[in-house]
Formats: sequence, structure tokens, C-alpha cells
Amino acid sequence: MGKLIRYATAVIIFVIVGLMRMSDIESDNTLRRIAREVHGVKTEPPTPLVLSADKQRKVAEMMRHAWNNYKLYAWGKDELKPMSKRAHLTSISRGGDLGTTIVDSMDTLYLMGMNDEFQEGRDWIANHFHINDIDRELSVFETTVHFVGGFLSCYALTGDTVFRDKAVEVADALLPAFDTPTGIPYPLINPSNKALRPYYWAGGNSILSEVGALHMEFTYLSEITGNNIYREKVARIRDLLHNVQKPDGLYPNFINPRNGLWGQMHISLGALGDSFYEYLLKAWLVTNNEDEQARIMFDEAMQPALEKMLRTSKSGLSYLVEIRWGRLYEEKMDHLACFAGGMFALASTTLQNSLSDRYMDVAKNLTQTCHEAYDRADTKLSPETFRFSGEVEARALKYSEKMYLMRPDTFESYFILWRLTKDQKYRDWGWEAVQALEKYCRVEGGYTGLQNVYQSKPLGDDVQQSWFLAQTLKYLYLLFSDDSLLPLDEWVFNTEAHPFPIKDKNPLYRAAIKPAIAIHEDNSL
Repeated sequence: MGKLIRYATAVIIFVIVGLMRMSDIESDNTLRRIAREVHGVKTEPPTPLVLSADKQRKVAEMMRHAWNNYKLYAWGKDELKPMSKRAHLTSISRGGDLGTTIVDSMDTLYLMGMNDEFQEGRDWIANHFHINDIDRELSVFETTVHFVGGFLSCYALTGDTVFRDKAVEVADALLPAFDTPTGIPYPLINPSNKALRPYYWAGGNSILSEVGALHMEFTYLSEITGNNIYREKVARIRDLLHNVQKPDGLYPNFINPRNGLWGQMHISLGALGDSFYEYLLKAWLVTNNEDEQARIMFDEAMQPALEKMLRTSKSGLSYLVEIRWGRLYEEKMDHLACFAGGMFALASTTLQNSLSDRYMDVAKNLTQTCHEAYDRADTKLSPETFRFSGEVEARALKYSEKMYLMRPDTFESYFILWRLTKDQKYRDWGWEAVQALEKYCRVEGGYTGLQNVYQSKPLGDDVQQSWFLAQTLKYLYLLFSDDSLLPLDEWVFNTEAHPFPIKDKNPLYRAAIKPAIAIHEDNSL
């Protein structure tokens, strides 16, 4: 009898294991299908490790939890307040009804194979997204990277012209902002009445990270529509920034849209400066190296930036400082600057020059520092800003800096460095972050940021940022995916993690067909 029981138990275990393996195989086949659909590769990618597939499925479950609660409590609004279970209204569109979370989430849903949710979002966009009905100020930069970028990504992935047409609608609504003496756009525009104004807090200046981070979206929009107006607008900005005199070869964070002169001589690779440098490199990459001006400007900017802004702490941690009027301003590093690890890694591996080896060293060292900022917090989640002062390293000191806003920048660097180096620690660090997010940020109504990462029982800030679905979860999902899902030699991510296809390398580039030019017998056009 005992043998029979043991035999029956063994059979049951065998059956259960077999069923689990079948489930894993089905999931892996789904991943292969999505990878093939996204970038047109016909060969079978290697089977992912089961553990990595499990982690990837966990991230997808997190996405579903965030999306379902947004749909339940804030559908059509910009963002969700997951603790209050209602819409967050003081967000990107300053009124909360542009559906930012929907637009930002679309390509993430598509990549994760959440087809029903993707269709729900697509239908809302087609029927309810009308930017010209908005009668309040919008940020030109935020509207571009979230909406134009999100629509362009979905158009590339699917070929659905609804997304292309919505990208045109948004870009056209923003064009009046560029009608300045210099071509540098005003930062704020009312789409309904076309009223423009600068940021009062910036002394009438526009911001480097904003005016310098429109290039990918507007250039690609010209490519898929055949309308050069968008490319011309951002090319004028680029030319001005290329030709203007730069103090010690560095780009200050403030520039006047009326006269093209620098404002405050504050320089940073974090807030106010970050995306400008990111887009110099990525504009070169997404054009398949055709935009040579962008790569030249990137390398020319990075040499003085690393010389003057890269520091090493007593314990050997690398970090980026801020400069004002040519002198050290603050020995602090924003979480926003943690994207730089991925940026320098891409710069190192995409062009072999005298800077390549140093770029990779900087990439690894900065990402190590950003991981330390996570690891040294009680929650294992990074503060918004961390400092290096005396014996304090990679920790926030001011209360306002101790919050966690669910930012993606460090995870972007983990993802890129994993793809380029295959160093397991980047996946390990990413999984530590997933566990911390689940422990401290997950609530019944979604995911919340934290007020203080150094408390064992932190209070939530009650905001589920749209970038959590657009970027944070996307980069974590890709970190545990096979390389064939959005390969880095075919796709480039904008600053909101919306993937753009690389020209002449990706069959989903979808450039507009140029009309044939008729040649007459007298050789006239």
C-alpha cells in the first residue's frame, strides 16, 4: 500500500511538472511570436531561461495591475491616485484629461502581448483624443515626448494610421511655439488659442533639456509623412546650438528664445540638461549614423563635461556634479542623471574612437553608483537626489530629496548594459528593484511613489506616474527578455522609452513613399 501511495504521488508530481513546463513553453512561444512581429526576424531566438521568463511574467503582471486600476478609477484622465482610487489632475496636461497614461502605455502593452488592453487604448485614442480642444497651457517638451513619441512608436509597431494621424495632430498644434526670432520654442503653448509664454521661474528662458529633446520625434514625423516642416523646425534649433559660443565647450541649461543667448550659467547632465545630450547620441543612432552633426556635437560636449563634472568619492564611486559660472555648484547627482550609464554604453559600442573605452568605463561606474543609491536606502529604492558630502555618499540629505517617484533612469542603464555586456549583476539588480517595488509601492489601487526611501514603513505619495507604465516597467520587462525583442541595433528609445525604428535597418521604419519626379523630353522637371 505504501509503495502504491509513493508511486501515485510520483505520478502526480510528474504530471504537475509536465504541465508547468508546457505553460513555460507556451509563454516562451508567445515571446518569440512578439519578437518576430516587432522586428521582422524570421529565425527562432534562443529559449530564455525559465527563471528570466518567470521574472518577465512578473513584470507583465505588475503592468496589468497598474493598467487595470487606472482603467477602473481614472480612465481617460492623465494619471491615477492609487491610494485615493481617483484621477490625479495636477499632471502633464494640467487638467488631467488627455489620457497620458493611455498613450504612454500603448507600446508597453503591445510588447507584453496584452492585446485586449491595447485595443481598448487604441479605441479611446481614436475617438476621444483631441488636443485642439484643450484650452490651457501645455508643455511643448512633455507633449512631444509623451504624445508625439508615443503615437510614432505605435505607428511603427503596428502600421495603424490612426497613430500617425494623431502624431501629426499634436505636432501641428505645437508648431506655433517655434515661431520665435531664433526658432527656439517657447516652453508653454495653449493649443486652443495658440497663446505662448516662457517659464516665469526660468527668467524668460527656455530649457536645454527640452528644446534639445524634440529632434527624434519631429524628424521621424517628417520621414513618415513626407512633410519637411517638422524636420526644419528642429534642425534650426540644432544649428543654433551648434554655432553658439559655449563656455569652456559646455552647454548651459538656460537659453533665451528671443535672442539665442545663454541665461544662467548652470550646467548639469541631470535635471534641465539630461535629454539634450541623450538626443544628440540617439538622433545619430536612429538615422543609421546619417546625422553626423549630432554625433560630433555629442563627442565634443562629452570631453569637457567628463573633465569638469565627473568626480570620484573617497570610496571610489563615480558621480556627476553640477557647475555654475565655471565652478563646482553642488556635489549631488539626480536620479535623472542615472540614464547616463546607458547613454555612455551606447556611445562606446556604436562608434570606435579614442573615447570608446573611457565611455564604457564611465557607463559601468555611474551605473554602479546609481545602484548604490538604491542599495543604501531602507526600501532599496533610490531617492530623487543623492549627495556626496564628507562621509555621506550616494544618500539624500534633504527631506525633499528623499522621495521615490518610480523613475526609470537606472533601469534603462541596467537594460542597456545587460544587452551589451551580459553581466548578470544588471539582471540581479533589476530583480532587487522589482521586489522592492512590490513590497513598498504596490497598493490595492495600483502603484504609488514614496515620500521617504529611508523609512522602513514609508508613506506613499499617492501618484501612479504615467512613466511607470511607459518606461519603468518596460525597461524591467526588456531586462529579462531575449535580445530579439527590440534589439538595440534596430530600435532606439526616446526619452519616454517609446521605441523608434532605425532607418534602413528596421523594416518597420515606414518612411513615406516619395512621389516620382517626372522628367520631360527637354530634361525639365
